[in-house]
Amino acid sequence: MTVVASYLYRDGRRFQEVPLESIAMPTEKTDFIWIGLHEPTAEELAILKVRFNLHELSVSDAANPLQTPKLSAYDDQIFVLAQTAKLDGDGITYGRTAIFVGERYIITVRHGSERGHGELRGRLETSPHTMRHGTDYILHAILDFIVDGYLPIVRTIEDSVLDMERKMLDSFLDRAQIKRIFRLRREVILFQRVLDAMLDLCGKLVHLDLPCLDVEAKPYFRDALQHMHRIEQMVGGLRDVITSVFEASNLLEQQRQGVITRQLASWAAILAVPTAIAGIYGMNFENMPELKTQYGYFAVLAVIVVFCGTLYWRFKRAKWL
Repeated sequence: MTVVASYLYRDGRRFQEVPLESIAMPTEKTDFIWIGLHEPTAEELAILKVRFNLHELSVSDAANPLQTPKLSAYDDQIFVLAQTAKLDGDGITYGRTAIFVGERYIITVRHGSERGHGELRGRLETSPHTMRHGTDYILHAILDFIVDGYLPIVRTIEDSVLDMERKMLDSFLDRAQIKRIFRLRREVILFQRVLDAMLDLCGKLVHLDLPCLDVEAKPYFRDALQHMHRIEQMVGGLRDVITSVFEASNLLEQQRQGVITRQLASWAAILAVPTAIAGIYGMNFENMPELKTQYGYFAVLAVIVVFCGTLYWRFKRAKWL
């Protein structure tokens, strides 16, 4: 069943359910219809197009799976297409909510979005005073509901990145963690593009003179725009944090490799002394100094110990070991 809810509201209160087959434009001044659809068929959209005189371009956009967020005005009605988002593992999946708004009706069409508007509808129905203002206030509530769904995504990704940052300080990031950083960075970049389009949409609702929108409703849309700005700033900061984690990981890895290189070079210098002495006395020459000395062997060992000990002390003092 694609029709989730279809009710007539009178003076801000739910008056009666209206079947899609017998639906018609309300005639009373205080009446309006709120219809909620989920994955509707082409036939159902065609019925609504005829009954509410919806513009054919807006109906086409509502059915187009590739359509990006937009706002269009057609005579006495406006069409809003907002993009929903949901975190699935480390990826973000997107859906669309098309909203047709007229003075006596508001129609929502959800595609790919699992967050229904039942809870939102119930919350609004507890405040008939707000519902009495009409469809533009419901439009704001739906947009605010969609924008609120962005915040858990940002916070969850942020927690994941901070967790990787803590692990990075203790050990090297492995291949899987590095791939995850790049995957999160790609998702955040794509999410930022969606936010840019939604910002443009909310900005038009605030600044343009549109049908069906009262001047008194402008502060509500301005609040939604400010909410979008805050989320965009959080996402921009999150993108910087992801980049800094990767860069800091590279710096720490280079530093650790530098320490290991200095240690190897220090031990190579220390071992070079006995190696050189042993190499000299390993030559098969008859006339070599100290070959006939009774304590020559011990003297050579003492020289090796003194030189190696001196080098070890100096490298230790220089913190190379």
